[in-house]
Formats: sequence, C-alpha cells, structure tokens
Amino acid sequence: MKWLACELHTHTLHSDGSQTLEELAAGAANLGFDAIALTDHNTMSALIGKEEIERIYGLRIIRGMEWTTFYGHMVTIGLSAFADWRQVDRDRIDEGIEAVHRLGGIAGLAHPYRIGSPACTGCFWEYEIGNWSAVDYIEVWSGTFPSIQTNNRRAFDLWTDKLNEGYRIAATSGRDWHAQGETDEPISVTYLGIEDDAVAENGDAAALSIHEETLIQALREGRASVTIGPLLTLKLNADDADYPIGSTVPSVVERPEAAAQPILVNLTLDFSVRAGLWSLPKQICRLKLCSNLGEEISLEVPSSSDGQMMQFEVQLTQSAPDIPRRWIRSELWGTVRGAYVRVAFTNAIYFEEGGYPR
Repeated sequence: MKWLACELHTHTLHSDGSQTLEELAAGAANLGFDAIALTDHNTMSALIGKEEIERIYGLRIIRGMEWTTFYGHMVTIGLSAFADWRQVDRDRIDEGIEAVHRLGGIAGLAHPYRIGSPACTGCFWEYEIGNWSAVDYIEVWSGTFPSIQTNNRRAFDLWTDKLNEGYRIAATSGRDWHAQGETDEPISVTYLGIEDDAVAENGDAAALSIHEETLIQALREGRASVTIGPLLTLKLNADDADYPIGSTVPSVVERPEAAAQPILVNLTLDFSVRAGLWSLPKQICRLKLCSNLGEEISLEVPSSSDGQMMQFEVQLTQSAPDIPRRWIRSELWGTVRGAYVRVAFTNAIYFEEGGYPR
C-alpha cells in the first residue's frame, strides 16, 4: 500500500484565510505534502484554476468546503457540487450529511471541542446527530502540536467512544491552515493509504497520478494514519489472509477450528517520511495496541535518528466470548518538548462479532 501525506483542513482568502490557493499549494509542497483538501468556509470559489496549480506544484488539491454555522463546523470533502448548508437546523444535521453523500462527498466533525462563542462562533459542536453511522470521520487533532491540546484529547476520546459503541468512523488531523508563516510547533499529517492496484493503474506513485476520488475513497474506508512524526501502519494476518487499516476481520461462521489460529499483528514505523521536516528526541518510545478491551500490547521501541524503517510482529490472544474484540488500532507514545504525548496513531481494523478469523 502507498501512503500519501495529506493536509485535510485549509483556507484561503476566499473565506477567512490570508493566502491564495497558489500560496497554500506552494507552502504545502514545501512541507512535503502530497495532497491538500481546500475547505474554505461556506464557499468553493477558490477552486477555480486548481488544475494548473496542481500541475505547477505536483500536489493534488481535493475539493471541499467547511460548513460554518452557529452550531458547529463540518468539513465536507469530495463533493461534485455545492451542498447548501443554510437550511440545516440544530436537530437536522443528519439531513445535511445526507445531502453531502448524495453529491458524492464525505462529512466529518471539525474540531468538535474547540472553544465556541464568543471566541469562535460555532466552533464547538452542538448539532444533535441522530445517525452516527452516517458520520464519515472526526477531526480528532486540530491545529499545530495537536496532541498536547485538551480539546483534541476530548475529540480523540469521542472517537474512541464511538468505536466502542460499534460505529465505524475514521479519525483525521487538520491544521486548520489559514496563513503562510513559519512555525516551530509540530505539524500533523494524515496519511491516506492507496491500494497497490490503484497506484499501478496510474503508472507510478506520484501524487498527480492518483485520482482525487481515490484519495476520498481511502478516507471514506478509514485507510488513514495520523502522526506528528514517523508513519505508523498496522496490518493483521488471520487465517492466511491480510487485513490492512480500515478493513474487517470476518468472524467464524462454519469452521470453529479456525478460532484456534493465531492472529498476527504486523506493525511498521517509517522514520524516512518527509525527511528533515520533523524531529523526535532520542528516547525509548512506547508502541501500543489498543482496542475496545483496553491496552492489549505495549512494546518499547527506540526513536530512530537515521531515517530507517522498523517492523514488529506480535500475536493477539483470543478475546473472551462475553466481551468480544470489536476493533483494534496502534498508537506511538513518546516525549515531545517535555510532554509525554501520542506521537502517532492508526485508524482501526474491525472485527465481526467474536473477533476470530473466518
């Protein structure tokens, strides 16, 4: 699988940003991004001429718009046309999400626990969601050095709660990028996983060889990993079949003996990504496997200073029949600027009832 570095929450001077689309693209390219989503507030007008800017900077620009209302901000990505946000009341956001889906887009909660009015009108999520199954993703990390922020920890906990309740919702980061300017704070990246056949079909792995819809589909299916440092990926092998991030391990149906087969977990830490654009102090980090059962496995791993790739294989035990394993993800923890924080995390791999391979 090919992983593309993406920034999924950006603005230009067509809303409240102070940068043109070309300035945004140039800045993103300099930071090693393969793709950005343009998500201006309540407008898509800055997308005019995006194809030429993509060609100049070798960067894929994904169509998007941030619904900006009194009751919350919702990032919409991949729409084929403008989806009108003005008629959506506090208890009718489900209708708005349906409208986004009808136009081929996906919808995610933007910074749901950021301070709201009067400091930031509508930034705090107050919409009453009736159908959480329709929500495609939650922006659990917002801003720079996101893993240290209390509002982001609350958003991360919301995502975990929804996974525990049985919903299959992706998690992303978004800088909410409004202006060009230097920052020495860690910048988060959402890596989207592209299937190998999609890359081969386009002839190479360059960002512009990947169709915009392919990236949107990757996020729709939860093939995402988020980091302020190395790229962390996860894959399970069960009953001689591989299951990458975003996929589902089927349950035992007709062959109970398959439950005795081990579930192997393959973890990869790639320290070569976006070389020179981030740093992690030399230390022993903690690599965790977490699920609805809690923290299942914890490994001590060194932070790499030579841009290498580290691979680990561990084995999952069977979950108890009365408390089945429903999902699993990986997290990397370490010290950044004196704070012990999540450095990276993957999206989930899911299990059908029982948590055993078919």
